[in-house]
Amino acid sequence: MSLILNIETSTTLCSVSIAKEGKIIETKEINEGYTHAENLHVFIEEVLKKADKTPKDLNAIAVGGGPGSYTGLRIGVSAAKGLAFALQIPMIAINTLQIMAATAIQQNRFDVLFCPMLDARRMEVYTAIFDVNLNTVKETSPQIISEEDISFFNIGKPICFFGDGMLKCKDLLKKIPSSTFIDNIVPSAVALAELAYQKQQKGQFEDVAYFEPFYLKEFLINK
Repeated sequence: MSLILNIETSTTLCSVSIAKEGKIIETKEINEGYTHAENLHVFIEEVLKKADKTPKDLNAIAVGGGPGSYTGLRIGVSAAKGLAFALQIPMIAINTLQIMAATAIQQNRFDVLFCPMLDARRMEVYTAIFDVNLNTVKETSPQIISEEDISFFNIGKPICFFGDGMLKCKDLLKKIPSSTFIDNIVPSAVALAELAYQKQQKGQFEDVAYFEPFYLKEFLINK
């Protein structure tokens, strides 16, 4: 049996879930700013209790590995590493943008490209591009959105934008032919569950001692 505790804290959403073979059993989340330090361990205890499980029942810990908020990532990854080390079970990390893309694909199965965007202050975003099968078309990178240059996104195929980074530059992105938009897409431990299960089945685990979040630009520390 595969029982995985999933943790996602890379944005303002503090999200925890327990999944059996990729299917959600229990989840708990809140989106009220960066309250992860106060809520994360409480949520972990609550979902375990509601699922009638103990930490010793877990087979792996999964976490959103970034990019995202420096503080949020540090809190989530520290919790995941601590649990994995204490329980002597594997840890799995999933790219935050891939988690967002998986959520968007579930809502829109059209054959377009999917472009998650996380706000990186001013007119910069953390972004990547995926196809409908979640294959990477363009790798995760920081991009500055400007009138002069949106070529990273203009690749000749219909493209769907989402995430808090999309909101601040939507008017510019509308200039890209066949662009569409989805609101209210955030990385959550619900979407993380299936991706984590797939990695577990392939034995794709992190080195708990040496793993660091994918900060992408470490000096950008969100409020």
